[in-house]
This record gives sequence, structure tokens and C-alpha cells, in this order.
Amino acid sequence: MSISEPLDDPWADSGPSDRLPASRRRGEGGRSREEQHERGPDNGWDGGGAAFERVPPQDLDAEQSVLGGMLLSKDAIADVVEILKGHDFYKPAHETVYQAILDVYAKGEPADPITIAAELTKRGEINKVGGASYLHTLVQTVPTAANAAYYAEIVHERAVLRRLVEAGTRITQMGYAADDDVDEIVNRAQAEIYAVTEQRTSEDYLPLGDIMEGALDEIEAIGSRSGEMTGVPTGFTDFDSLTNGLHPGQMIVIAARPAMGKSTLALDFARAASIKNNLPSVIFSLEMGRNEIAMRLLSAEARVALHHMRSGTMTDDDWTRLARRMPDVSAAPLYIDDSPNLSMMEIRAKCRRLKQRNDLKLVVIDYLQLMQSGGSKRAESRQQEVSDMSRNLKLLAKELEIPVIALSQLNRGPEQRTDKKPMVSDLRESGSIEQDADMVILLHREDAYEKESPRAGEADLIVAKHRNGPTATITVAFQGHYSRFVDMAQT
Repeated sequence: MSISEPLDDPWADSGPSDRLPASRRRGEGGRSREEQHERGPDNGWDGGGAAFERVPPQDLDAEQSVLGGMLLSKDAIADVVEILKGHDFYKPAHETVYQAILDVYAKGEPADPITIAAELTKRGEINKVGGASYLHTLVQTVPTAANAAYYAEIVHERAVLRRLVEAGTRITQMGYAADDDVDEIVNRAQAEIYAVTEQRTSEDYLPLGDIMEGALDEIEAIGSRSGEMTGVPTGFTDFDSLTNGLHPGQMIVIAARPAMGKSTLALDFARAASIKNNLPSVIFSLEMGRNEIAMRLLSAEARVALHHMRSGTMTDDDWTRLARRMPDVSAAPLYIDDSPNLSMMEIRAKCRRLKQRNDLKLVVIDYLQLMQSGGSKRAESRQQEVSDMSRNLKLLAKELEIPVIALSQLNRGPEQRTDKKPMVSDLRESGSIEQDADMVILLHREDAYEKESPRAGEADLIVAKHRNGPTATITVAFQGHYSRFVDMAQT
């Protein structure tokens, strides 16, 4: 999926000495055609001229106050730099002054009207900003340097609104141009909006003392729960005891050879979250259709043989069990998306919406190697593409603060070994999958290789990597006829 290239900035200022009336500085009223010409073309679009007749969101008073405060106080510089970027300023001259202040400050030198004027003169930009006299004007107009951070917030908010207007303009152009597939245009439009709304917290560092205090609070909270699950439960007692559930920000990889039951295991995790514990979850299935998934869920929940459902040979007892479980299954906050050829951009957009609207708690992707990167730039290799998607899934887990389960294929390595047990190194097109994953679960069933195995009906969940805890092998029972895994005690 490609994101359209930025067009010419329609808000470029015509010069440092332009002074708009107060009403105009706050975005009220229109502007003349001469002003339109000075500020640049209307991005090649002839329709909706009224949209371009309005001055974009900005506050020149706040911009001047920010710069004036920075010229008066180095503490103000430290506060503002955490909030503003150079391109947040509406007036290009203000961006030039801002960058000069930061450069001088970075060298450990004082930043005041005299030193900044000297720096701009050295760069040949002093006339561009209106001369040294304008720097003194900035200092004289600021009410107080102590409020610089507040003024910076105003400037930043106006910048976000301008970017929203610009994104809307580009989206309008996409709709009128219609030079691509409709779905691709919609995806590009979504990317434009998310680029505007995506927020980054600058001050993401904390002193160790504050961190230790928070860690102790969490330890006390866990202790007060008396062993209660802190993460998303999986429904497997021993596994949950080992991991304490699936935690926000984690990327969990379930890997196996084909036909081992990795999709079934992932559905078991989703069933435990949504049906048993009423936690919203979503399954992106690139392999099975939604009806197939629904049948498997009903088979597992109602203990009705999947073969009976598919062959139409359900007994009266089967129908009774199905009817008994149907209300709970239907009411569960479990969402299924079986769209083919899902790209990373589409998955990210859908997860964001579910998080905002339904407080999403768990994501399952079946499976990683069937995904498409969706980028306009072709990856150097399929391994690189899978590695990029793996990294993006980890970033998605951190951004939305939810666990993300990604299913992955293993290569033929296990079949070439005597014991057939999988290893992390068997991950197909692994790239950075192992590195990105907080937990890697390798699914192994001996009876898949040896029909007469004494461990028929058993499966091993090999926790081969566990970033926040110990590794272990957990044995569960495989009930293929019900399309589910269960604790050994339930067999």
C-alpha cells in the first residue's frame, strides 16, 4: 500500500514581514486571489474553491510568544522542544528562527536576540526573518517566558488541524482522480488520516525513582489479587500458571508444521478470552473462511463432532448440546475477519478501530506467511518482507497495549530429525520473528508422525522462548474430533 507523496504546501508564507489582522491570524475570513497566488497553487484541484478561500488554522500570536519565551529563557527552550517540531510553525520565518535557537542551544551557547541574530547573519537568513529588529519584537511581545510550553501546545494544536485540512484535500483529490483501485484509494486515505492523528509522546523517559515506585505498586497489586490472572487467560491451567496469561504489548508466536493444529490452538486462546471471559478479541484468518471458523468454535464449545456438522449426521443429543451453547457463543465479543490478502496496513487500521470502539484485548493472525506487506516498495526478499511484518506486529502490540498472537509455519527441519521435535531455528522465513517475539510456542504431536505412538492424543506446547519468565514444555490433550486442545485433566 502506498501513501501519496506530499503535495506542494498550500500554506507556505509569502514573506517574513506579512502581518495579518488579528481576525485573520485566527483563521477568520477569506483571502484575496493575490494572496492565494503568493501562497502557492491550490494543489491542482479546481473544485470546492471555497475550501481554499479560508485561511488555515494558525495562531501567529502564540508562535511569536513561543519564540519570545525561548529567547528569554533556556528553561523555556527545554520545555518547548518536547512539544514542537520546526514544521509546526505556520510562518516559515518563525520556523527559521526556531531552528536557529535550537542549533545555538545545542552548542551550549546562550540563545538571545543578539546571538540568534549573529547566527542567522552567518547563515545568510537574517533578512528572511525580518532583520534583527524582529527578534527584539518577539521578546517584547511575549507576556511571560514561564508560559512558553502552554503557547507551544497552542501552536502544535493548530499545526495538527492544518495537517488535517491538508490530508482532507489530498483525500478529496484521490476521490476525484480515481486513478487506482477503490480499495487502494480507501487504504491510502486511511493512512493520511492516521498520519495526522497518530500521537507520539515526547517525554517517554522517567527517573529510576519514579519507575521503581510504579514497579512496587504493580507488585503489590499482583499480590493483592491472591493468584488472580493478570493477563488474558488462555484456558490452559499449566500454561497460564507459567505465563500468568498473555500480557499487553506482547507478541506471541505459535509455530508448527502444517496440520499440527496451530489454528485450533489459536482458536482455543480466542475462545478462552471472549467466550469464557468476555474479553473482546479479533481473529484475522487468511487461511479459513468465517463459516469454517464458526463451525470449529461451535464444535469445541458444544462438544459436537466437527465431522457430524460437516456431513449432516448430527444426532438429537448433538442438537441439544449445540442449542445449549449457542447463546453464549453468539453473545461473545469475538470478531472474525476472513478477508483474503490482508495487508499490514489494513490489519493495523482495523485493530485501531476495534480498540477505540470495543476496547480490544487480543489479536490473532492466522497466519504470518500468508500476509502481504502492502507497501509500494518491494522488499528485497520474501524473508525481508516477513521480517518487516513481524516487526510491525510487535509495534502494533506495543501501540495498542494488547497481546498479538501470530501463527507461523515451520520449515521441514523437524521431519529431518529423529525425535521430530521442533526448534525455534525451524521458523520458516524467520528473519526477525524470533527476535521480535516475546514468546514462542512450538506445537508438537508425536502421533502426527507415529500412528502407533504411546502418546496418541497428546500434544506438547513447547514454550521455547519466554522473555518475561521461564521456558517449559506443557502437555495437553488433542481432541481433533471436537477441534480443540484441553488440559490433560479434562480428557
